[in-house]
Amino acid sequence: MTDLNIIILAAGKGTRMRSDLPKVLHAVGGKPILHHVIAAARQLDPQKVIVVYGFGGELVQLQTPGDDLHWVLQAEQLGTGHAVQQALPLLTDDGYTLILLGDVPLVDVQACKEMLKQADQHLVVQTFIKDDPSGYGRIVRNAEQQVLEIVEHKDASEAQRAIQEVNTGIMAMPNAQLKNWLSQISNHNAQKEYYLTDIIALSVKEGRAVLPLVVADAWSVTGINSKLDLQQIEREYQSRQTIDLMTQGVTLFDASRIDIRGKLNCGRDVVIDVNCVFEGLVTLEDGVEIGPNCVIKNATIAKGTKLAAFTHIDDATIGEDSKVGPFARLRPGTQLAAHTHVGNFVEIKNATIGVGSKVNHLSYVGDASIGANVNVGAGVITCNYDGANKHKTMIEDDVFVGSDTQLVAPVTVGKGATIAAGSTITKNVPADSLTLCRAREQRSIQGWKRPQKVRK
Repeated sequence: MTDLNIIILAAGKGTRMRSDLPKVLHAVGGKPILHHVIAAARQLDPQKVIVVYGFGGELVQLQTPGDDLHWVLQAEQLGTGHAVQQALPLLTDDGYTLILLGDVPLVDVQACKEMLKQADQHLVVQTFIKDDPSGYGRIVRNAEQQVLEIVEHKDASEAQRAIQEVNTGIMAMPNAQLKNWLSQISNHNAQKEYYLTDIIALSVKEGRAVLPLVVADAWSVTGINSKLDLQQIEREYQSRQTIDLMTQGVTLFDASRIDIRGKLNCGRDVVIDVNCVFEGLVTLEDGVEIGPNCVIKNATIAKGTKLAAFTHIDDATIGEDSKVGPFARLRPGTQLAAHTHVGNFVEIKNATIGVGSKVNHLSYVGDASIGANVNVGAGVITCNYDGANKHKTMIEDDVFVGSDTQLVAPVTVGKGATIAAGSTITKNVPADSLTLCRAREQRSIQGWKRPQKVRK
């Protein structure tokens, strides 16, 4: 088998996007358009992936890591043929090349595999049927339905513009022929550009048949040229993700109201309510239930856990049969063990919570280690930051922390200790003790009058 090279054309400015960000870096499903194309290319096991870049090139390279990528600059955008010409020095004579487009994120890998079965000997082009083919290059065939040429819309006659079979821009061919054909193309056309599509007529002229592959999935060959296109592709991408989830057995209350911006892995009997967003790598194990309006990023949620509405999770792990929310926020470094409860308006950051422990109301726990069977009352705060450095709070097993307590770190609370409500703890608390720290005893002043508003 000869070497497969893949050229990805990603040099376009994307004027209609009306953005300073290069078009190929706009996101679909939470990652840049170009990254989708590269991921598809890698599935084809190429010997080399060449990215032709232009507008915003340094930023495109910076945001597209990969030691397997070869970058080629197209300093002037003089057409698709000119773009491929820039990559020719990296191609071997005996290999073959697949050309993909950097603004077409929903690449059909299986269709590409079908093309490549014959591309080491023939020029193969993907086409599709479009009801309104305006702006697309038309596939011109003869009476025997053999492909003769591709005519760009601006250069097409009225009869040719009536053709509904159009060029996708995705094609594959032997390298030796590609190099020969590209040396013959010119810019004598309406746009004064070097069209890659001119190689079809050159192949026919040499007596080499052009093999068309008509694809049924129009989305797999649809490029993004505007924010409207971007939104439409996003919705199609999300629809495909939800179909996969439901096929796996996931229950979605409304498949049109969920966004997956990364990879979502689900076990059996997972239930997801409306308006949830999943980012990065998220794993929901068996029996997990996600309430409405949750945002979950880079998290693992163990079996049987329930997340109530408006819970936000970022880079955290939650043990089995736990309950979190509503309106809870778990920030990076949070690790909840099994059977934990984290409730209303609780924020946890860089902290571990032991088996069976509860932080149920209006509390902040940061840079802390909390043992098993600990109860943290409402309004408790770990004061972990002194204005310059972070300090840690250690709470051992079976501790009860009363409401409205401030734990000024660094501090350790011993096993089985009880802290009275309203205490400010600045020293270590001994095990199995009651500790309280209040400014003074409660007093009532008889006859005291509230201040009255001064009327002017």
